Amino acid sequence: MSNGHGESDSPIVPEKPSNKGIGAPVPAERVEGRGLAKGNPGGSHRGRALDRGDLQTALARIRQVAQKDKEARFTTLWHHVYDIRRLREAYFGVKRDSAPGVDGETWEHYGEELEQNLQDLSGRLQRGAYRARPVRRVYIPKPDGRQRPIGVPALEDKIVQRATVEVLNAVYETDFLGFSYGFRPGRSQHNALDALMVGMRRKKVNWVLDADIRGFFDAIEHEWLVKFVEHRIADQRVVRHVKKWLNAGVLEDGKVRRAEEGTPQGGSISPLLANLYLHHVFDLWVRWWRTARVHGDVIVVRYADDFIVGFEHRWEAERFLSEVRERLARFGLELHPEKTRLIEFGRYARRDREQRGEGKPETFNFLGFTHYCGSTRSGGFRVMRQTQMTRLRSKLGEIKSELRRRLNEPVPVVGRWLQSVVLGSNRYYGVPGNMPAMVRFRLEVGRLWYRALRRRSQRTRLTWERMRRLVKRWLPPSRIMHPYPEQRLCV
Repeated sequence: MSNGHGESDSPIVPEKPSNKGIGAPVPAERVEGRGLAKGNPGGSHRGRALDRGDLQTALARIRQVAQKDKEARFTTLWHHVYDIRRLREAYFGVKRDSAPGVDGETWEHYGEELEQNLQDLSGRLQRGAYRARPVRRVYIPKPDGRQRPIGVPALEDKIVQRATVEVLNAVYETDFLGFSYGFRPGRSQHNALDALMVGMRRKKVNWVLDADIRGFFDAIEHEWLVKFVEHRIADQRVVRHVKKWLNAGVLEDGKVRRAEEGTPQGGSISPLLANLYLHHVFDLWVRWWRTARVHGDVIVVRYADDFIVGFEHRWEAERFLSEVRERLARFGLELHPEKTRLIEFGRYARRDREQRGEGKPETFNFLGFTHYCGSTRSGGFRVMRQTQMTRLRSKLGEIKSELRRRLNEPVPVVGRWLQSVVLGSNRYYGVPGNMPAMVRFRLEVGRLWYRALRRRSQRTRLTWERMRRLVKRWLPPSRIMHPYPEQRLCV
């Protein structure tokens, strides 16, 4: 790791080779931790905990330099990636039941000879012999009925990407701005939702720009992205591997298609690269625009390629919309014409629209919730949230199809599955003010289950009274799982 002046911090392990490039002789590297028994990739928890502490100490040094010197370029990072301890941690961080990539390798099979496989992988990463494999493309349904393309990388690509992301996050998390929430450590959708609600209550927001970038992940230009990476990363081995993943291509219908632009969704590296792209294209520009071009209040919340911008004055909102379109176009991006709207929304929106005879303020959708203007018991302004109806109907449709597939399974098996579905809904949608939508979802799940059970036989004796007992037994009650936004932000 360099501080930008050619001086390096002391490495974690003295036996680590220096960054001399691919052609330099590579000395033997000490590997800690014992081998794993075949079929039991659990390993030693104590050894893994000690290794984890050493790895985090190394990342802390990187963060300190990145935080202290915002112009520093890091010249020696790759040895942190191919450290076998970090690769081991990345392996255990991969989902065990995730779909295999083009090589068909599964998590379980790879773990049968984990230490040997990781030794081989680490050696290839040191020598420059590692090759990225094409990403297998699959499609999943979206709430609006369309199909979302998702990439499934090979297992070793997942491991190396995950290790690389952990190292690069130590640099970039010191650079990313506070209003960026998507796919960042320690940040979630609910943090973004809380920031949005508190911002609208504390600032003079009268107009809201609800924006979405059209086909963002497929429109990222590789040339610009590599330049953004090199702005902080001078270790060409890191840059070279980023290029490998970008140029690996996509396997679809038996054919590999090479792409000049875009990052396939599904890999661990894609969210970080997407955030880095928008950090330079959008976030830094918005920060400048908000300080240099604005007279009234402005709030910004971005989650991946979806962002909400609130304005005090309409003329500033219209100017921002025009200028942000020009800014995005310079980097190959454009706002989705159907999903980008400027609406009147805020503390005085209802009063002003009533005076003009225009009815209630419009609503907007963000992160699965429909936001609308409401009021407190004392008559004050409050942003209200409820489950987005398209999301709710889409989820109920998925449950209906799955219940048909599970028609002959025992009631306890189906009950446990529905229990996990309702619990997951409570954990995400259980925000203050959304209880009616949550109660409706649980009720509809019970009805779908009732109809599915009655289809088992034409002579069924299932009554609503017995069905209520099943619902009470298996479907958790609707609960508010999240505090009020002000309480969480105060903490």
